[in-house]
Amino acid sequence: MQIQINKKVAVITGASSGIGKAIAIELAKNGVKVVLGARRIDRLKSVVEEIRNRGGEAVCQITDVSIKADLVGLVAMAVETYGQLDVMVNNAGVSQLSKIEELDIEGWDEMIDINLKGVLYGMAAAVSVFKENKSGYIINIISTAGIRISPTMGVYAGTKNAVRTITEAFRQECDGSIRITGISPGFVDTDFAETIKNNQMRTAILEKRDQIAISPQAIADAVIYAISQPKNIEVGDIVIRPAIQN
Repeated sequence: MQIQINKKVAVITGASSGIGKAIAIELAKNGVKVVLGARRIDRLKSVVEEIRNRGGEAVCQITDVSIKADLVGLVAMAVETYGQLDVMVNNAGVSQLSKIEELDIEGWDEMIDINLKGVLYGMAAAVSVFKENKSGYIINIISTAGIRISPTMGVYAGTKNAVRTITEAFRQECDGSIRITGISPGFVDTDFAETIKNNQMRTAILEKRDQIAISPQAIADAVIYAISQPKNIEVGDIVIRPAIQN
């Protein structure tokens, strides 16, 4: 039996497009007040406007998850605006694909800063509030790239598997008052791959996306499912991918 999630407050990173945008819109449709963060403020404002036009409640703030103070500020905005924080969705992520021997150290640093440290900073900002309230829910968006390792995805998959490990460790360490779920999407119909610098890799990933990708709505539905469970139930790993994805 699921519980009502209306009147909850959720912070979502990487909310200006793709999976983050879909999660924000779906949560707002279900009565959740959403606080959105991303680096592209123009797109963020557009998402907020779309939510408000549909009768939902949303605010936003430019956020670079590689900067700890930005996550602290985003969580503070939720508490200051709506008086509480119930859900933290760590969704922001980047991918730079290349063989490790090509030594794209700049790309490594970017993925570590955003995919790994950004999640840790988001968790830290939220847990500070959750511990005081003795309740809260963390959703970490991971990736199937960490489940099936492929050439050129080594460092990207490494950052995602680090988040997978951290998510499970937190679950075991916590007394159950703060719950946590890791969601691993496969190919999803977003513009995520368009930031890949390697032209060959970007083209290959985009072609595969166009052939088999599923809607980001599927990931948003998984978030709804997880946070709608009664307080004595915690949903662990969720893997969502196209049925034909290897």
